[in-house]
Amino acid sequence: MTSIKVGVDIGGTFTDFVFLESKGNRSFGKTLTTYPDPSDGFIDGLEDNLQKFGYRYEDIDTIIHGTTLVVNALIERKGAKTALITTEGFRDQLEIATESRYDLYDLFVENPFPLVPRELRYTVKERILNDGTVMEALDETGVKETFRRLREDGVEAVAVCFLHSYRNMAHETRVREIAEEVAPDLYVSLSGEVSPEIREYPRTSTTVANVFVQPLVQRYLGKLENALQARGFSGNFLMMLSGGGTCTVETATRFPIRILESGPVGGTIAGAYYSERSRLGQLLVFDMGGTTAKASLVDDGKPLTTNEFEVGRAERFMKGSGMPVKVPVVEMIEIGAGGGSIAHVNRLGLLKVGPESASSNPGPASYDLGGTRPTVTDADLILGYLNPDYFLGGNMPLNKARAYAAIEKEVAKPLGLGVVEAAWGIHEVVNENMASASRIHAVEKGKDIRDYPLFASGGAGPVHISHVAEILGVDTVLLPIGAGVNSAFGFLTSALAFDFVRSFHGRLDTMVWKAVMALFEEMERDGKTLLAQAGVTEEIEILRYAEMKYAGQTHEISVPIPAGELTVQSVAEITENFKTEYAKRYAEANEEMAMEALNWRVVVRGPEPHIYLRASENQATAVASPKAYRDVYFRTYKSFRQTPVYERATLAPGVEFNGPAIVEERESTLVVNPGFLLKVDELSNLWMIKEGAHV
Repeated sequence: MTSIKVGVDIGGTFTDFVFLESKGNRSFGKTLTTYPDPSDGFIDGLEDNLQKFGYRYEDIDTIIHGTTLVVNALIERKGAKTALITTEGFRDQLEIATESRYDLYDLFVENPFPLVPRELRYTVKERILNDGTVMEALDETGVKETFRRLREDGVEAVAVCFLHSYRNMAHETRVREIAEEVAPDLYVSLSGEVSPEIREYPRTSTTVANVFVQPLVQRYLGKLENALQARGFSGNFLMMLSGGGTCTVETATRFPIRILESGPVGGTIAGAYYSERSRLGQLLVFDMGGTTAKASLVDDGKPLTTNEFEVGRAERFMKGSGMPVKVPVVEMIEIGAGGGSIAHVNRLGLLKVGPESASSNPGPASYDLGGTRPTVTDADLILGYLNPDYFLGGNMPLNKARAYAAIEKEVAKPLGLGVVEAAWGIHEVVNENMASASRIHAVEKGKDIRDYPLFASGGAGPVHISHVAEILGVDTVLLPIGAGVNSAFGFLTSALAFDFVRSFHGRLDTMVWKAVMALFEEMERDGKTLLAQAGVTEEIEILRYAEMKYAGQTHEISVPIPAGELTVQSVAEITENFKTEYAKRYAEANEEMAMEALNWRVVVRGPEPHIYLRASENQATAVASPKAYRDVYFRTYKSFRQTPVYERATLAPGVEFNGPAIVEERESTLVVNPGFLLKVDELSNLWMIKEGAHV
């Protein structure tokens, strides 16, 4: 009996499917994302592809799903009517925030509007001190009266965030117990469970965001589970976490904020997988889909992660202009530059592309589904990069005449340009935007981007990767098979995992290690319980980290903490680990200043999935034969050039040829610029190497 794992990634334009057999065979599917309910496209697309490839629901061992549902709901403010209950005197914490301005010189700076308006922010009498002791008991009568008012106001969800509950959440727990008695229909999230760490504003913001989307996520995942079970699926249904692991639907429903970026991280996780398989220590993952483009770094085969994230920034590249969320997230920079990004001429007469997207409804003009505004896909079609008769393998023909008319009306005529010049301008603006974002991301991490080979991912990524590589000065590009559905494949390479955090502040030389060990043991125990609920009881890996800084500094860095019992004797090793991590980021560590730790983290991870990829069985001669030729526009020639077009499935391992060239597969199209040599390896991955490069 065939056993398969399925990855399903719902993006803004397309829903992607990857089917991986235990024997290593892979099959790919792609369908338009459905609106307003993306779960319809999930079920219909899954069913269509199962029939297409001859699988049954009974054959599916595991489905891993990633989605942008949560982040979109937060950005668009399309969640539940939410209230906040907090300590008396802290009603306006969400608006006071950190009291800092993300742009000191902008007199009209706009801060993100809180998810909870002031009239739905309630306070009750209680007070817990920063050491966890109770200063003032919880006013339970006041809590009951608050919930009565919440029900009268039609509130659906409630966030509970008391002062210092990260040290003692007894009062928050009691509030939930009262809610279960007097208002059992309300969704309730406690900050001591969602984000049990110091700093009031981000903890409150994260808890509010969690419960704001909880009803939406529960309905969405519940509908999917019921639909799958009704069709005969009885395997594991898992969700991708923003930090790179996977979790059960039950966990995702309880902590939906943890799946905030579950869709976009798939490309980075796939990049990390191929980094190890290809013996590349470093990669810059360039993932361009239909709605956005993402850039992320992979170091030593692992994606860079952070515990701080911002949603819905008022200024895209301005830190502090968004809503803070304290959850583990794979670090990436994201811009509104996908295949569906709309090109327009602004009031100053300048060409702009994005961030608004045509998505799948109505889609780019060339989709012929009602869209009339020009997009990146339309420009790529005019330039000859895309074959109008082979988009999605020919299942979705593109209308070149509509693309031409849209660019002519919206861009070419306003700028006084020809349509081809306008299309090239759209293409080039997008490339420059993505290259600039990638460069910023690398510089912020203290990295030289020229040291990072590019990894192409997403349906539009391979079309633009050559030009982006040239702009960045990168010599090597790796393109895996099925790059257009690469995020969905990345899901399948991820292990079951969950992150935990506890705050306990102290200097390293005077740390109470028994207290720290108690926190670690609690987190490890909780993690093992979660994995056991998913059926994982063996080969469990536990990773420890501390967020540390020099005394007097404001920001912490993540430092690995050794396994086993921590005592005074552990200080020397932890000190060296801190200095190593500090020097990586800031070039030099201080040998004299005292060090302190603020937060302690544990990652509890199940065994890595055994992913076996079958080597190519294509025994054809290592000579490439074009299937066609067509006119393609290249910057090198500043004109169209008759260019060979290859079918990727016919390129056997060992094939080499020089650009310019086009390589087509069902899910994406690779543009090989002049000056690049293309090679095919034993797993049918494509490598583009700049002429004269030493690799």
